[in-house]
Amino acid sequence: MVVFSFFLLFRGHHLPGGGFTGGLLAATGFAIYALANEASAVRAILPCAPRILIGLGLLLALASAFLSVLLGREFFSSVWFKFKIPGGTVIELGSPVIFDIGVYVVVLGVTLTILLALAEQEDEL
Repeated sequence: MVVFSFFLLFRGHHLPGGGFTGGLLAATGFAIYALANEASAVRAILPCAPRILIGLGLLLALASAFLSVLLGREFFSSVWFKFKIPGGTVIELGSPVIFDIGVYVVVLGVTLTILLALAEQEDEL
């Protein structure tokens, strides 16, 4: 589910999906893992606490908004960069994609914070 959430994240800029949908799907994958094990098992596989994910996602989304200002454009306007990789393939990375990644991380962090708090409360009962 987490791998498919990445697909939704990057597909969402041009088709249905995006950061919000991808973040919810990733959180669902972790929730299913918590149901199969315990909330502590989910916390053990996360690289950091879910609350830190919220802050990192907000910073990333905010940075994407100010990227255009740094380049002398209007606040929150799209900025695109093109990278050529070996084989002649051109990859475009833009500030909207960076913003979507920030939303993804925020939604994942918020949802995991809520789900893990509820799961840990249930474990105590």
